[in-house]
Amino acid sequence: MTTEPIEENPAQHHDKTAKSLVVLNTGDGKGKSTSAFGVMIRGVARGWSVAVVQFIKSGEWNVGEEKIGRQLGVDWFNEGEGFTWNSEDIEHDKALAAKGWQRAADLIAAGDHPLIVLDELTYLLNWGWIDAEPVYDAIRNRPEHVNLVITGRDAPDELIAVSDTVSEVRKVKHAFDQGILAKKGIDY
Repeated sequence: MTTEPIEENPAQHHDKTAKSLVVLNTGDGKGKSTSAFGVMIRGVARGWSVAVVQFIKSGEWNVGEEKIGRQLGVDWFNEGEGFTWNSEDIEHDKALAAKGWQRAADLIAAGDHPLIVLDELTYLLNWGWIDAEPVYDAIRNRPEHVNLVITGRDAPDELIAVSDTVSEVRKVKHAFDQGILAKKGIDY
């Protein structure tokens, strides 16, 4: 932990720029998607065309980030049906995941969006609902101006390897652990 102010600019010896970046938010703490949606807003503010593909959350959830995203002109795609523990048909959920990944792959390859958020992609990889290699290939071979922000717990090592910036959000304490349900405006 830093206890003194930083006196030397840590970036003073860095002179490289990148045409695009892959940002991965992983870990067991709250804030992975929230951070991604902050980047979404930043991209919109820069005049970028932005797309969001949500692989788990349902379009019926009426979440705040989708509402504001759509108001800001973000192309928003809900490709899931919700939490797996509520699923009535896991095979249907797997099919939705495959369809959602195909949409994401097409968006990436098209290059029309300088920023694409792939919310909760790690689950599809970890559960084996989609083949991992085409995902890594799409990331590595994306058009040079396409930035990606990827979220989800337990990021696989290969996803970490193909990402430029990886942040682990660690849970220290969560209201849910005390029996408190998600709060509108804070959690969704």
